[in-house]
Amino acid sequence: MPLPASLMMAALALAVAADAAAADAAHGQELYESRCGGCHSLDANRVGPAHRGVYGRRAGSAPNFNYSPAVKNSTVVWGEGTLDAWLTNPQALIPGQRMNFRVATGEDRADIIAYLRQQSGK
Repeated sequence: MPLPASLMMAALALAVAADAAAADAAHGQELYESRCGGCHSLDANRVGPAHRGVYGRRAGSAPNFNYSPAVKNSTVVWGEGTLDAWLTNPQALIPGQRMNFRVATGEDRADIIAYLRQQSGK
């Protein structure tokens, strides 16, 4: 018998929280610099928007960045779950967005998210 959707969402939230608790921000910095740094910076808009302060920020709201209409009009707020979903499959989270990069492993995503959270003062 399949689980109700509410139980599946609760299980997913617990899994993301467990990954966050075990996350390694120092490793996340290494991953960020090697995998994300070609398009992103903490403090400057590049191909992608600046990331300092991204944790807790509404998607599409970094100053002076030309977002796709899909991201600009989304209601996503960046936190553990939304960043994990974004790094897993950006198109599934916000159809019509322009980022075509994914982070395959949950551990790497959790580490990158821990680093972004740290750099956002959260």
